Amino acid sequence: MAGVAASIVTFHTDSDELSRCLDSLDGDVFDKVYVIDNSRSEQTRRLCESRDGIEYIPSENIGYGAAHNIALRKSLALRRDYHLVLNPDITFRPSDIRTLLDYMERNGDVGALQPLVLNPDGTVQYTVRRVPDPFDLILRRFLPQWLFRRKRAEYELRHMDHSKSFNAPVHQGSFMLLRCSVLHRVGLFDERFFMYPEDIDLTRRIHAVSRTMFVPSVSIVHDHRAQSYRDLHMLWVHIINMVRYFNKWGWLFDAQRRRFNREL
Repeated sequence: MAGVAASIVTFHTDSDELSRCLDSLDGDVFDKVYVIDNSRSEQTRRLCESRDGIEYIPSENIGYGAAHNIALRKSLALRRDYHLVLNPDITFRPSDIRTLLDYMERNGDVGALQPLVLNPDGTVQYTVRRVPDPFDLILRRFLPQWLFRRKRAEYELRHMDHSKSFNAPVHQGSFMLLRCSVLHRVGLFDERFFMYPEDIDLTRRIHAVSRTMFVPSVSIVHDHRAQSYRDLHMLWVHIINMVRYFNKWGWLFDAQRRRFNREL
């Protein structure tokens, strides 16, 4: 392999949390780990500079996808084979990344990969999904959990056997192992989205030209905080960006969405 890099976007991130995430990254695998700090935190800078193999990049608060793009452009320019997009609230065993990279090496038609994502208590987070329609996201965000349970379960692919690999058109952005040659074809994160739908948008573009696989042979832990459920400002950011997403792809009529979901 010509190289593997990872990028983590931080924003007033707790140093202990970031340190645990960095501990998961096997220094023998990654030739560079980029930490793009949208808060320009002195504490984050000091932590990164105390570790080998970390490149600290201070930034204005330009959003999740745009910040990762800073690192992704470096990987494409250096002709790396793979790039891992990672949240700071993710932890896993350092050896697991080798397992996932071996899978990518053996399956050249896979453009993106996501492992099994667990909550800290060991329960499953259903992070690979159908391509959403507007009702899927309204239902998930604004209506009580007991309403439309079947519709919720269909969107989150709960009917799929999560002990087996399958090709899912949407991956959550907390952990995305990406093949750089495919990114050369489809582009990077769409920077019109400050945060939230940028992972949906990128994965479906990758899915259009390659497989986007859920691979449960490896599990990771995601200490997900769902900030837009507690912060009114972030809720507004969520709404604005989802409107931008459906303006791009279509609200009621999205032929690609219909085809991808039918194939599931």
